[in-house]
Amino acid sequence: MLPAPRADLKPNTPDFERFPLVKPTGFREYDARWLFPEEINLMGLNAVGLGIATLFERRGVKKRIVVGHDYRWYSASVKQALVVGLMAGGADVFDIGLAVTPMAYFAQFDLDVEGVAMVTASHNDNGWTGIKMGLARPLTFGPDEMSELKEIVLAGDYKTAAGGSYTFIDDMGERYVRNLTDRAKLKRKLKVVVATGNGTAGVYSPRVLEAIGCEVVPLHTKPDHSFPNYNPNTEDMAMLHDVAAKVKEVGADVGLALDGDGDRCGVVDNEGHEIFADKVGVMLARDISSLHKNAKFVADVKSTGLFLTDPVLLANGATTNYWKTGHSYIKRYSHEIKAIVGFEKSGHYFFNPPLGRGYDDGLIAALAVCDMLDRNPDKTMADLKNDLPKTWGSPTMSPHCDDEKKYGIVDQVVAHYQKVADEGGTVAGQKIRDLVTVNGVRVVLEDGTWGLVRASSNKPELVVVVESPTSEANMKAIFADIDRELAKFPEVGAYNQKIAV
Repeated sequence: MLPAPRADLKPNTPDFERFPLVKPTGFREYDARWLFPEEINLMGLNAVGLGIATLFERRGVKKRIVVGHDYRWYSASVKQALVVGLMAGGADVFDIGLAVTPMAYFAQFDLDVEGVAMVTASHNDNGWTGIKMGLARPLTFGPDEMSELKEIVLAGDYKTAAGGSYTFIDDMGERYVRNLTDRAKLKRKLKVVVATGNGTAGVYSPRVLEAIGCEVVPLHTKPDHSFPNYNPNTEDMAMLHDVAAKVKEVGADVGLALDGDGDRCGVVDNEGHEIFADKVGVMLARDISSLHKNAKFVADVKSTGLFLTDPVLLANGATTNYWKTGHSYIKRYSHEIKAIVGFEKSGHYFFNPPLGRGYDDGLIAALAVCDMLDRNPDKTMADLKNDLPKTWGSPTMSPHCDDEKKYGIVDQVVAHYQKVADEGGTVAGQKIRDLVTVNGVRVVLEDGTWGLVRASSNKPELVVVVESPTSEANMKAIFADIDRELAKFPEVGAYNQKIAV
């Protein structure tokens, strides 16, 4: 039997080649992320595969699992090590090869398979690896499953079992593209810049958009695991600025950016202005609620307040619930309350029946943007954006904070603002109207200005977002208050990007 993993092993040592290494902090709230090989080695991945198979058995789920891998130089070897562990645990493995994450979710339905274990570091920098897992389509692991998997793996409480098998599916990419394009073509001729940051989505996205009638202008769509231009992250302004420049250069109707594993979509309008994904969500919600009266939506706590106040959504009878940030949380909650779409500010969108199967797919989101433009032939993307009520909002700001410390610091920040609210104090010169604490704290002031602090679920960072419906000054004022509070903690480091105050 494989011994229990250790956390103290170092690369280029004999023990590193003899024992499994698994750093406990790699088990996140709803997926797994490790630096490879510093935090997990190949034997550690054997242990994780055994652990997943054991978890399936404990939960009474058939051990049939789709696996795939993203376009990084080490992902195929990471996947193979994971597969060895899954098969040793008695799992029937269906390997779809190189894939975007939504292709793996699609394969669960297409093959009628219960589980998924997609090897991807998503938008994380090179050096990271990870696994997105599920055992009940279209859902992915939440904290309960992740906690149990962590306990099984770290204790070495997995067991081998007979009956494992391996099947390679060599045409899943073609099946996935056919499924997305088996639909009517657009009536409106759209010129679309498609950017993938040299990530996996470049293999599929230009083909899909061309097939529905778009004139595609590709931008860094050739896969290159060195990511020579920028990290394929649709929240990173470097990627969005590059798309914006290309949109203006070629006179495109819209720019669409797919992240490293293809489950998120970023949008740039025809004037070259980046649109934060939550605002795109409001635009899509307007369009969808005009077709589906009294539509129900879900948005994560990082998202704009317009989901509650937009007059068009209110006129259409649409309602929105805010929920925890994280693709697994929004996916599960949208499924539970039968929302037609769930939106995350990060660009994960979850289209439920009749629009989709409930999982996040950047290309389904891209198609929804194109359909929205098709249904509004007299309006540009900028027009649709400018039709929204004006707000002043920040990008997602992410100061560094170690995984071992970030949750404790957020708890202290929550307690601080709870005390201010309880004592009737002010923040940025205003009383607190509401505190939303389902995920960190979202501090809502009297005029609707709000600021969020939460712990990142997949990186050693905090997450800070602010917005005001009244003025840029009020947006900056609440950020300044949050920034002063975080400055009290020396464990909180530099921001990835920061608004000036």
